[in-house]
Amino acid sequence: MLHSGSLPVGRAMFYIATAAVAWGTGGVVAAVLHSTSGLDPLTVSFWRFLCGTVALAVARSLLRPSLAGRLKSGLWRFTVTGAGMAVYQAAYFASVNVAGVAVATMVTLGSGPVLVALGARLWMAERLGRQRILVIVVALTGLAMLVFGGGSTVRSSLPGVGLALLSAVGYAGTTLLSQVIGAEEGGDDPVGNALIGFATGSVCLLPFALAMGLLPERGAPVTVTALLVYLGLFPSALAYGLFFTGLRAVPATTASIITLVEPLAAAVIAVWLLGERLTVLTLLGGAVLLATVVALATSGRDRADAVLLGGDHDDPRNTPM
Repeated sequence: MLHSGSLPVGRAMFYIATAAVAWGTGGVVAAVLHSTSGLDPLTVSFWRFLCGTVALAVARSLLRPSLAGRLKSGLWRFTVTGAGMAVYQAAYFASVNVAGVAVATMVTLGSGPVLVALGARLWMAERLGRQRILVIVVALTGLAMLVFGGGSTVRSSLPGVGLALLSAVGYAGTTLLSQVIGAEEGGDDPVGNALIGFATGSVCLLPFALAMGLLPERGAPVTVTALLVYLGLFPSALAYGLFFTGLRAVPATTASIITLVEPLAAAVIAVWLLGERLTVLTLLGGAVLLATVVALATSGRDRADAVLLGGDHDDPRNTPM
């Protein structure tokens, strides 16, 4: 189990929600890059991870001098985490190309919280309870309304669904393992955790990027570079640093539900920058997602206050995990 230490639960949830919003911007920017530069999604993912690695390395050098001790203490865990991050990103973009955005988003983000909940229950002994199960169901309902409410054309594709499920497995594994690392051997170093993960992910993606082509086929070099740097700084370095920090105080299942605001953020950005229109069903789905996040934040603060005040301290449901 994970205890929050000095990080308030409400702030941890805010960090995770902010990370999800940043990820939402990343999807739009990656799509623009692919269409304007000709870069393959795997290549975009590689540059994103590489830029994120550089940014995190600079930030980490300002905070602590060395990662040598961390690497020796849990190299295999950090390696698996980085590989999981690479699988999550690469498989998702591949699924988008094969099955379309709607199917890829629904399957990946829809099955992610379920896989995290099952993994947390089996591996970390997190209690689900009827309330969490209900929240998951409501959140997935809102996600379905958000994704399919715009009348997107759904292309049936078994390979695309399989890639989306692979992406969800990578996301779930990364989330669970990151919480274990934070609890046991790196809870006070989320930037270091993210740095090692991004460096490993860059190595995993490099062969695929080389095969697909590292350089853009078209587009203004300055614009392409600026978009890649943005991907590396905000949806990558900043977002994952905040996400890993939030996992210090928030159960993995709860974190996976909060990150469902990512497609909501992407929808808002699409309306703002790309001129897309939202239907009533899409707006309602977004409202349902926001309501679940608010409910989780409120219940999380209530449980934390109960523990601090000594109320129901022996009730496992009131113990941060």
